[in-house]
Amino acid sequence: MRFTHTVPCFDLSQIAQSGQCFRMHPLPPEFFSEILPSAGDRAPDPPLPDRGFSIVSRGRLLFILQEGPEITLLCEESDHPFWLSYLDLERDYQAVIRSINSKDAYLAAAAQAGSGIRILAQDPWEMIITFLISQQKTIPAIQSLVEALSRTYGKPMVFPGRAFYSFPTPEELSQASLEDLQALKLGYRAKYIYRICQDVLSGSLDLEGLKQMEYGEAMEYLTGFYGIGKKVANCICLFGLHQIGAFPIDTWIEKILMEHYYDKKKYRRIPKAHLLDRIVEDSFGPYGGNAGIMQQYIFYYERLLQNKIRII
Repeated sequence: MRFTHTVPCFDLSQIAQSGQCFRMHPLPPEFFSEILPSAGDRAPDPPLPDRGFSIVSRGRLLFILQEGPEITLLCEESDHPFWLSYLDLERDYQAVIRSINSKDAYLAAAAQAGSGIRILAQDPWEMIITFLISQQKTIPAIQSLVEALSRTYGKPMVFPGRAFYSFPTPEELSQASLEDLQALKLGYRAKYIYRICQDVLSGSLDLEGLKQMEYGEAMEYLTGFYGIGKKVANCICLFGLHQIGAFPIDTWIEKILMEHYYDKKKYRRIPKAHLLDRIVEDSFGPYGGNAGIMQQYIFYYERLLQNKIRII
């Protein structure tokens, strides 16, 4: 089925390159010209937009295309509410941007540059594995490894002419031995993934219970597992549990905080171990539950300034 929505502050290319989702793949315009008639639609006039993606999440498949503020979702009718929630379409991102302190010129510029970013409501299990993989890896490398896991251990999703795969469940991924995971070139991360699968199957890691936890409780819980440090736990909270107040700090974000928000006089008595947390609290705490959105704006903006973003 085809569903069309007009959405401000939404840009597929920006979302795909914001470092939160690794199952968004660009598709050529001719792909949509082939599948739209099969969905009971006449090919649109004027010609199809040149921005279109496939997204796989929780065993569901979405094709999405965009022209200006208009997005078109091609999915099963029963899955439409799921994708509306996944894309965070109910949140007023215009209001989020308006809330930015006018004195924070850097954040205002970042929000303007990345105004189409939304925080996707992804699967917590997939985010656990994805961000275990992400350590010391570039975005293209993470994407490649996530796809390798999905092709090898996930279920094929039937679609004429193209192969899509669901992300493997804990039970499916646990079929892999440590040696199997190492063969996928996961390096030291293979040990983390192997152990976390055992933790889920044994009940030590309760995925359903995790979904019910508040941010602080979830952080304490997650960091108790092998391979999950503070940064990875924050990514799981923000992108998997949809706790929008979470604020992951990687090397990019640390650089931004120190260049744009560090005040030597103000923070001279703060121990180094707590410095970044204090800067985040002071600079982004006032945005309450939207701090994670601000994190995505500055992360994307810094990558843009460093020419790490390519137009999709």
